[in-house]
Amino acid sequence: MCSSSRRASIEFITRYNTDRPHQALGMKVPADLYARSARVYRGLEELTYPFHDQTIMVTGCGRICFRGRKVNLSHVFAGQSLGVTQVGEHIWLVTFMHYDVGYFDDETCRLEPIENPFGPKVLPLRSE
Repeated sequence: MCSSSRRASIEFITRYNTDRPHQALGMKVPADLYARSARVYRGLEELTYPFHDQTIMVTGCGRICFRGRKVNLSHVFAGQSLGVTQVGEHIWLVTFMHYDVGYFDDETCRLEPIENPFGPKVLPLRSE
């Protein structure tokens, strides 16, 4: 981010948190109500995948290196460990924590994501 954009962002954040009252906060500013947590954040515990074939660290650019080939995942996983297990001939399942992320073919190395478990659930229309 360039210095003018960074400065504008800092000015916005300062105004938003210290100058501008919020109706949802009883016309107070967030800085008046903020209290630092007594708990210290220690980050995620080290992730292990004992029931997977491999545990692989995601690179800073969001990839895993699998058998000398690159599989693009997402920057969201950068620096995290993922579990990889073979589920078919040339087909591998990628897991983060307790969530299956998707499958990739070890020949094409293209990830096919699984439906988002946190996404909105739309029920089908009832036919009457």
